[in-house]
Amino acid sequence: MLTDASNLAEGVDRSFLFIGIVALIFIVGISALMIYSLIRFSRKKERKPSQVSGNLVLEISWTAVAIILVVIMFIHGLVPYKKMRNVPDDAIPVTAIGRMWQWEFEYGNGIRSKELVIPLNKPIKINLKSQDVIHSLFIPAFRVKEDAVPGYDNFLWFIPTIPGVYEILCTEYCGLLHSSMLAKARVLVQEEYDKWYAEAESTANIPEPEGYLLLRNTGCIACHSMDGTRLVGPSFRGLFGEPRMIISGKDTRSVIADDQYIINSILDPDAELVQGYNKGLMKSYKDILKDADIQIIIGYLKTLGKE
Repeated sequence: MLTDASNLAEGVDRSFLFIGIVALIFIVGISALMIYSLIRFSRKKERKPSQVSGNLVLEISWTAVAIILVVIMFIHGLVPYKKMRNVPDDAIPVTAIGRMWQWEFEYGNGIRSKELVIPLNKPIKINLKSQDVIHSLFIPAFRVKEDAVPGYDNFLWFIPTIPGVYEILCTEYCGLLHSSMLAKARVLVQEEYDKWYAEAESTANIPEPEGYLLLRNTGCIACHSMDGTRLVGPSFRGLFGEPRMIISGKDTRSVIADDQYIINSILDPDAELVQGYNKGLMKSYKDILKDADIQIIIGYLKTLGKE
C-alpha cells in the first residue's frame, strides 16, 4: 500500500482496496465464464446450446447480489467520507486560493505562501477559494481532494502524520497550463513550523507593490512570468522600453514596448501580437481594469529591469 501520510489515508485505501478486490473477482469470474463457454460450445464439439426463455431465480439472484455489493461499497466509502467532513474544533485554518495556474496559501495575519507549510500531527483545515474557474486541490499522499469553485465555500481537512515534502496538484482541467498548476505541502515538526511561522509573520506586513497586486489579482502572472521565463505570454521581466517584434494583421514590424503599447496590449491583445505567441489566448481587460489601474501597472512594469 501507499504511505499513510495522513490520518485519512488508511480509510481511503481500505475502501479502494475493497472495491478493487470486488472488481477483480468479477473480471476474473466473467473472463473465466467466457473462456469456458467458448470451449464447451465450440463448433468442433458439435454441441448445440439450448435457448433459455427465462430464469426467475437467476435474474433475482444476480440483481440481489449486485444491490448488496453496491450497498457494501457505498458503506465502505461513506465511513471515510463522513470522517473527512467532520473537522476537529482545534484545526488550524489555512485558505488555499486557486487561480490560473497557481496555488497560494493564506494563514491570517497577512501571511501568504506558495507552499502549504503545516505542523506535524496537528489537524489542518484547508478552506478552498477560486478567483477564476473551477480548480481541484489534490494531495495524493494525504488522500484528500476537493474542488475550489468560484463563489462557493468548500473545505478539506487532515492530520499530517509523516514529516516531508509532498506534491499538490490541480485535478480539474482549468486551461492551457493546468498540468503545471503544482505546489508543495511541507510538513514540519512543531519547532520548525513555529520558526517558519514567526519568520513569515515578521515579513507579512511588508506591503506588496500595488502594481504587482493588480497583476496577481487579475491572473496576469499566471501567463506572464516575473523572472524572464516563457509561459503562455511574454515575460514581464525587462519588458518596458525594449523592442518587440509584433504581428498586426498581415504586417510584421518592430515596436518599442512603451506606455501606449502596454495599454493596447491590455485593451486589445490580439491587435498587435508578439511574434511567436498564439492569438486568442488573452482576453481584453477593458471591463476589468480602470485607466488608473493600467497606469499603476505600467509604473510597476517600468521597475522590472532585465536583472
